[in-house]
Amino acid sequence: MNDRTLLEAGIIGTIVAAICCFTPVLVIVFGALGLSAWLGWIDYLLLPALGMFLAVTAWALIRLYRRKAAG
Repeated sequence: MNDRTLLEAGIIGTIVAAICCFTPVLVIVFGALGLSAWLGWIDYLLLPALGMFLAVTAWALIRLYRRKAAG
């Protein structure tokens, strides 16, 4: 995976995880589907996912900047 693709994946994943964490999107969708009983574990999944995607984004940015600085 090249640096640009890694950066795009990190940014898209961060945006999706942030939307699901900080807005009630999943609560509304799960409630409409009748799956609201599954919402008790959602924070245990979304917050680490957000952290992981932020780390991937930072790693891709560091790789891009190092490669540009090297030549």
